[in-house]
Amino acid sequence: MKNFSNKYIFIYATVLVVVVAAVLSATAVVLKPFQIKNMETEKIQNLLAAVNIEASFDDAENMYKEYFKEELAINKAGEVVSRYDVANAKLEGDIRPFAIDVKKHQALLKSGEDVAFPLYVYEKDGQKGYVIPLQGAGLWGDIWGNIALSSDFNTVVGVNFDHAGETPGLGAEIATKAFQEPFAGKHIYDANGNFTSVPVKKNAADNEVDAISGGTITSTAVSDMLYNDLNFYQNYRNKIVE
Repeated sequence: MKNFSNKYIFIYATVLVVVVAAVLSATAVVLKPFQIKNMETEKIQNLLAAVNIEASFDDAENMYKEYFKEELAINKAGEVVSRYDVANAKLEGDIRPFAIDVKKHQALLKSGEDVAFPLYVYEKDGQKGYVIPLQGAGLWGDIWGNIALSSDFNTVVGVNFDHAGETPGLGAEIATKAFQEPFAGKHIYDANGNFTSVPVKKNAADNEVDAISGGTITSTAVSDMLYNDLNFYQNYRNKIVE
């Protein structure tokens, strides 16, 4: 009887594990499209926020189609290797720029591969502008965001940043408006046309932004992220300015 009971318990436990695993797997498959959609909508909301347009989850996609005209994939030489017409859902190239994994492409770029990064073209109040996605490493994990530039590809219209696990009250402050709003009106080139980005420093000068008190490492990480990611687009900027 004891052996029978042990065998029964073993079979029951095995069947239960298999059934639970099957249910969880099926649930994951069913929910995956919704998860992807949520991530895409949040990405769109952040792109809109960079140009100071607030959009609800339900309105984000329509507002994106209203304000954003093109998605471009730019290589290191400043060439457009892929283009997506947002209004007409028309793709020219091998990949929709929106689908580019910026973090993955940064790793490929470091290994010497010729990769492209997304550039978003928007129009607001009759003025054309650009949004560049940002990806970097903070103190405790990834940091990311977007920076919007005016038609001169120089003047900052707005930014937004977020993080995976920076310290609350310190580095996590990069996600607040108090930290982000001072970027508006700054320039990524100086008066002589030299690329400077927008440094984040203590006791910030004219074209700099104040670092977060007690969050020096994260502030420096944001500064490095801005410099490195914006630097990639210099050749493209030179082409359109010329």
